[in-house]
Formats: sequence, C-alpha cells, structure tokens
Amino acid sequence: MTMTPEIIALLMLDALFLFFAIIAFVLSVRIFVKWNRHATTPVQYALEKQSYLVSVVIKYIFVLKIPLFLFFIFTCDKLSNIITGAMCAAGVVNSVEFGLYLTLFKIINLYLFGFWLIVNRADMQEEKLPFTKLKFLLFSLFFFPLVAEIGLEISFFASLNISKIVSCCGTLFSAASTSYLALLFSVDSTVIVGIFYFFAALVGVAYFLKNRLVFIFANGMFAIFAIISLIVFFSTYVYELPTHNCPFCLLQKEYYGIGYLMYSTLFIGTFFGMCGGILEELTRRSDVSFFTISIIFDGLYCVIVTLYPVVYYLNNGVWL
Repeated sequence: MTMTPEIIALLMLDALFLFFAIIAFVLSVRIFVKWNRHATTPVQYALEKQSYLVSVVIKYIFVLKIPLFLFFIFTCDKLSNIITGAMCAAGVVNSVEFGLYLTLFKIINLYLFGFWLIVNRADMQEEKLPFTKLKFLLFSLFFFPLVAEIGLEISFFASLNISKIVSCCGTLFSAASTSYLALLFSVDSTVIVGIFYFFAALVGVAYFLKNRLVFIFANGMFAIFAIISLIVFFSTYVYELPTHNCPFCLLQKEYYGIGYLMYSTLFIGTFFGMCGGILEELTRRSDVSFFTISIIFDGLYCVIVTLYPVVYYLNNGVWL
C-alpha cells in the first residue's frame, strides 16, 4: 500500500465514518420498526431522543462527503506525480481495475446522501416529524452503498502500485482506447452536443410549465449528457487541443481549476432538480425554491461550457 498524508487522512475518516454509520444503521432500523408518532410511551420518548442524535450523526457524515469527494480527486491528482505514466487523476483512478466504479459510487452516494439531507430538513421543520420513518428507512437503504464505497476506497488505496506503468488520460479518453470509453467517440460530437442542449431546453420548458416529473427526467438526462458532451466536445476548447478530452485535467491549476466550477454547478443544478422533485412527489408538498435553484445552476453550467467554444471561434475564426 502506498501511504501519503492524504491517503492516511482518507482511510482514517473512512474508518470513523464506518464506525458511526454502523451504529446509525442499527438505531435507524430500530426507530423505523418501532416509531409511532401518536404514542406517548417511554419507548417512543426514547426513540425521539435517539432519532435526533442519529440524525445529527448521519447529517455530518453526509455533509463531509462533499468536500471529501473533492479531496479524493485532489489526492489522486497528487499521486499522479509519483505513478509512472499518469498525468492526472485519470491515470491513477484507472491504475486499479475498479477505480472507475469507486468514482461512480462516490458520485451516486453524493446524490443519495444529499437527498437524505433534504428529507431530514423537511422532517425537522415540522413539529410532528412526519417523515421520520421515511428518512430512517432511506438511510437503512443508503447504508449499503456507503459501505460499498468505503470498502472499495480502502481496497483501491491498498491496490495502488507506484511501480506500475499506467495509461495517461490522453490514451484513456480517446477513440483509440480499448475500454468502453471509446464508444463515446464513435458517435458524432455534434449529435451528443445537440442532445445535451435538447435536454437543457427541456429543463427550461418543464420549469415554466411546472411539470415536476418531466423536470426530474430532464435533469437526470441533462446530467448524463452534460458529462458525455464535456468529455467529447467542450473539454477540447478548454484545453484548445482537439485530442485532449480528459474530464480530470479540468481541475488542474493550468486551467484555473475551471472543472471545480463546472462540476459544482452541474451537481447543484441536477441535484435540486431531481431530488427536490422526488421529495415533492413523496411528501406531496411544493417547494419552488428547489426548482429555482436547479434552473439557475443548470443555466449557469450551460453558459460556462458554451462560452469556451464561442470565445475560441471568435478569437480564431475556426472550430476545433
């Protein structure tokens, strides 16, 4: 195992999260099974106190997951300096066969945990705590992908081999790649970009029509094609190099860390669009702030990625 201060910090936090998550899981199952908000028994009183304590534990685990995801990418990017062949975090992640799955687990868990936070917020705002059983049922389900992520992360760092020669991002994100990523480049980039803008427009239409289900669907597809179009098209204009399609290099200082802004706006916009809509479906309560935040950040993401090819064309008179 390669040990650096960053890896040690991540592993220590993983162990801490796992310890508290197991305790929270056991109590969550107990609360879900025995909770009765109409009861006035000593058991219900004890459950109410436990529910508040467990909610605080879960909330801080989930809140810390957001900066830790960025710290994980930063750690992988830093490790690229000592792993032969790696030029950025992409090479490090791909150096372990399940590295990409770990990254996907982290992204999915961000959406799941964020959804739990807004359900908890809605529950705590009501005097009768109407969504207590729901939020502890959700955590009981989300506990398993959390454990899977922690297990994969520990295995990932344990499997890192700094003497192994790995592929650089230029090889991984190209039509010549032997992985399924090469399939992205088999489709004309203009088609992918067109689909991306179609779903961006659909988000706007659903917002103005106040159609919740279409808004949820449009945001989900917008998130998927935003990443795909970023890889195959928009990233090349950030690098001003038609053969460079890496989504990780966008985080580096040479490009002013624009990736952090791109990914943050995309996550916030699609998260509130999907999770806010799902929360309304579950609770049957309307909160227009979720949709307003979503449309603002989705629109901001579109503006940011669109500016790069437009500015490049205005400066050079040609497209890449």
